[in-house]
Amino acid sequence: MRILNRPPQSEMETKQRILQAAQVLFARRGYDGTTTRDLASAAGVAEGTLFRHFENKKAILIEVATQGWVEILTDLLTELSEMGSYKAVAQVMRRRMMRMRENADMMRVCFMEAQFHPELRDRIQSEVIIKMTDVAEAFFETAMERGIYRRTNPKIVARVFLGMFAVAGFSDATIMEPGASPQAMQEMAEGIADIFLNGVLVKE
Repeated sequence: MRILNRPPQSEMETKQRILQAAQVLFARRGYDGTTTRDLASAAGVAEGTLFRHFENKKAILIEVATQGWVEILTDLLTELSEMGSYKAVAQVMRRRMMRMRENADMMRVCFMEAQFHPELRDRIQSEVIIKMTDVAEAFFETAMERGIYRRTNPKIVARVFLGMFAVAGFSDATIMEPGASPQAMQEMAEGIADIFLNGVLVKE
């Protein structure tokens, strides 16, 4: 018996297979360099099957990137809820590096394609980025109320933190050597956390 018109499992699996194939191809070739024929072949389905699940290729891109951002938001919520203390930023950053290294294709699609597709950028902004900022803002507001962080604008702190969060995720390809060791990532995570918590000015 089907509940609330939920598609059968095989259909759900087919849709997910299409999304997984699209994630890999969009990351490797870019959106414009990937045809629907390429997507169908990589997913092991007929080309017409794509359009039974998605209106067009752009809809596939939006779904891939939106799912990716939802995963990022979920990870952030988990990290903040499991944070041992408000000073344990380094452990969050290190886990971000490890987690996002494992999901490099997803991150590449999320960050690279959004700049070329306004509708994708707008959906990510409205459905995920605002929620991430709100969650982080509430987290830092609580830390300020408890006297752990100095009183300042929690929304600005949240945005700075999320900026670091993104840098930590891309550190393997941007600010660190490719294939960096766990020790190097730990050092980088501790450095990012130290700058976030203490700034760079010598205390007078």
